[in-house]
Amino acid sequence: MTKPTSVIVVSNTSPIINLAMVGHLDLLHRLYGEVAIPQSVFDEIVLSGQGLPGSTEVQTCGWIQTRRATARTAVMSLELELDEGEAEAIALAVELKADLLLIDERKGRLVAARLGVRFVGLLGVLVEAKHRRLVTAVKPVLDDLIAKAGFWIGQELYTRILHSVGE
Repeated sequence: MTKPTSVIVVSNTSPIINLAMVGHLDLLHRLYGEVAIPQSVFDEIVLSGQGLPGSTEVQTCGWIQTRRATARTAVMSLELELDEGEAEAIALAVELKADLLLIDERKGRLVAARLGVRFVGLLGVLVEAKHRRLVTAVKPVLDDLIAKAGFWIGQELYTRILHSVGE
């Protein structure tokens, strides 16, 4: 097994829930070691999503660390454009000087880019997992995400992702 790199990674809600829905949440641990989530993401997954995929894992996986973004003014400012989880994830990434933010939502990615936060979405996680030989194939995981998690991906991007990993 490839040893996780020593990086600071913050995640928004969707990568955790989607990977949990298809039984691959462990990829985050195997790729990055620990993953920090803001309190609002914890609340969304564990309290609002009680009994749903990801809820138990977030409570029991020691490698998922809940952190509160202390820059409340920054969070409130970001909430003018984004939902609470995205705003707090981006603020926490800035505050921790994170190496990487896991976020799928387009608007959140645009804001993260504007603030100089390096980010990757779930598809990027899968591509990295394949390159590091943590999954043998991306296609079955991607197909599960679409079928089981309702993950939406356009046909052109689907084809491009599979081509990028030699599938």
